[in-house]
Amino acid sequence: MKLNKYPWTWVPSLYLAEGLPNVIVLTVALIMFKRLGLDNAQSSFYVAWLYLPWVIKPFWSPFVEHFRTKRWWILAMQTIIAVSLAGVGLSIPTTAFMQWSLIFLWLIAFSSATHDIAADGFYMLQLSTHEQALYVGLRNTFYRIANVAGQGLLVFLAGNLEAVFGEPARAWSLTFVIAAALFFIITCYHWYMLPRPEKDVENGTSSQGVGVITTIITFFKKPGIISALCFMLLYRFPEALLTPISKLFLIEPIEQGGLGLTTQEVGIISGTLGVIGLLLGGILGGIVIARDGFGKWKWPMVAAISLPNVVYVYMAYCIPENLYLIGTCIFVEQFGYGFGFTAYMLFLLYFAKGQSETAHYAFCTGFMALSMMLPGLFAGHLQDMLGYSTFFILVCLLCPVTYFVTKCIRVASDFGQK
Repeated sequence: MKLNKYPWTWVPSLYLAEGLPNVIVLTVALIMFKRLGLDNAQSSFYVAWLYLPWVIKPFWSPFVEHFRTKRWWILAMQTIIAVSLAGVGLSIPTTAFMQWSLIFLWLIAFSSATHDIAADGFYMLQLSTHEQALYVGLRNTFYRIANVAGQGLLVFLAGNLEAVFGEPARAWSLTFVIAAALFFIITCYHWYMLPRPEKDVENGTSSQGVGVITTIITFFKKPGIISALCFMLLYRFPEALLTPISKLFLIEPIEQGGLGLTTQEVGIISGTLGVIGLLLGGILGGIVIARDGFGKWKWPMVAAISLPNVVYVYMAYCIPENLYLIGTCIFVEQFGYGFGFTAYMLFLLYFAKGQSETAHYAFCTGFMALSMMLPGLFAGHLQDMLGYSTFFILVCLLCPVTYFVTKCIRVASDFGQK
């Protein structure tokens, strides 16, 4: 009996492998840079540029679709990710740490974005429509578990190693080497356990370039494209400014305006409680939309993604020392973000419907990544100029942008309703 014919033997590990590189590049690396002595402007700027492969991945998705097999792409990208994680770890103790770590992190980001394309295509090829629906909860759950493992366990491990070694560089070097070893184990597992779908064949065509151009043209000719792009780019604008700085704020020493948490405490509070809040908010958002439709919950979701940002204003002014209070604040903010983000994802699905739905959804997710990348390029510089307290007030003052772009879009009120 071949175990790999059962989806539960490979779906969880596949989406764990999809989520881990993303969280390592965009969150764990941010904390690492801060702990290794970079300032907020440098840390957020470098990490923001690492969003770029996810922004532009729709443009090479046809190549992944038509050349080699999805299984080949998955295994090749996982191998590159494992080697590159080790590369980051081994480069940390060197004098050229910044140059080499950014090269390897960019390789991880590019490989991860390519892996996303192949993994989602493989999932659809191997499973029937009924099985896709049946296992979608499992795949999403393990993608979220990857977030907990990255933001929580890896950061917690690095913090403990910092305490053992007494120096952050050695601790983070070993952390990335361990991450590489674990990812290599996942890759070896997939060499044996990933099925070989009959439909997963190389099918390159000479007319592929024309098809890509047509897909791009039809996307930008969609009705309401201007308001849709404004929504995709600006709905999360306050959150896009807040996300990188909030992690740095937790680590920053108290005398410099931060909360002065240890790396272990950040791993537990932000990487675990925060991610659990995000997950629960997303689950609740999906439930209420499925019950009542987009129209009824649109504005409550806008409020949920905007109003909880005020907890950072409170923490910046009061500098609470109670870890339970800090954890509660972060849980509330992330729960609101998860709930409010549901409206954003539902709109992307709605806007992509029609001709070339899969490709158009890929373009929507590219703009989604761009919406986080652009504010991240200057968030650190802005915080350095304003200080944490004023920066968080500015984030709250920008929340009406979310209301305005939401008012401009048109979505059927019953969309998403069962």
